[in-house]
Amino acid sequence: MYRFKRNRRQQKVKKGDGHFLKTYRIWNIFTQSLFHIYITNEKNETIYYALKSRYFAEDSSVDLYHNNKHIAYSTLPAAIPVENGIIEVKSGGSGINSIKYITDKKETFSVYPDKRSVRGLRMGLHKSFPKISSLIAGIAIVILLTSLALSLPQLIESIAQIPWVSENIGTFESPINLSVWENFAIGIAVALAAIERALMLRSHWLIDMETSGWEGGD
Repeated sequence: MYRFKRNRRQQKVKKGDGHFLKTYRIWNIFTQSLFHIYITNEKNETIYYALKSRYFAEDSSVDLYHNNKHIAYSTLPAAIPVENGIIEVKSGGSGINSIKYITDKKETFSVYPDKRSVRGLRMGLHKSFPKISSLIAGIAIVILLTSLALSLPQLIESIAQIPWVSENIGTFESPINLSVWENFAIGIAVALAAIERALMLRSHWLIDMETSGWEGGD
């Protein structure tokens, strides 16, 4: 199944137009993300690849550059062939949440964000101040888990209100009944927590589930 998905993603890859990658500027943190990787081939030659993804695009996609020249692009999720393997890019509710280089021998290597990008700055904080970084990560995880505990009873109650479910399984009244504004505030906190995890490229099913949306209460 995984191989089938990868093959289908590779079929989406289109040839690039040959334009050259522009220097990443500080103001680009608001419009795009940029990743880099250097791959050493069998001839001991170092090959440079860069991947760029724009924020707020109509269709989430990624552009691949070889030695700064645009050679390919694909919608997300993507599996783009490169030297001796592929670069696999996955996305969720908070943008790209996983990017890695997988060799033909099934070895996996990281693809690093540009140091001037939001992800690069977040990872720089992690390297320079690991304790503060761990505290931020812990708070984000607690927010996600708490929101799950609060939203699950409300979700079950909504499902139980479906006529077929209530007639054949029974009804359920959630012990937690939050207002629209309380759900909205939790939703904002969840979105920030999910973005924080996505910045660290920590892909997790809980992030996508929690950022799929909150329904308001009474």
